[in-house]
Amino acid sequence: MTQLALQQYLIVGAIMFALGLIGFMTRRNLIVMFLSTELMFQGVTVNLIAFGHYHNNLYGQAFTIFVLVVAAAEASLALGLVVLLFRTKNTLDADAWRELKG
Repeated sequence: MTQLALQQYLIVGAIMFALGLIGFMTRRNLIVMFLSTELMFQGVTVNLIAFGHYHNNLYGQAFTIFVLVVAAAEASLALGLVVLLFRTKNTLDADAWRELKG
């Protein structure tokens, strides 16, 4: 991989991360916030794979698999919490979480 190709992958990863961050900060719907978080994760994984390939080792790919497994676990927990909130409040607004107390 050349230096230019690495920069292109890093730019794509940074754009994906920035779009996810903007979506997370500007939206109040929990599903959109959740998808924005996943977009940020994917931006980071693109960068990890690009760096791993650039340095000719498999650590980036291995760490990406680990991140994807953690993201899958996080997705299952987040979707469970979103369904629970929707059943109790009938809304997906993030401000409804402030009223929940354990």
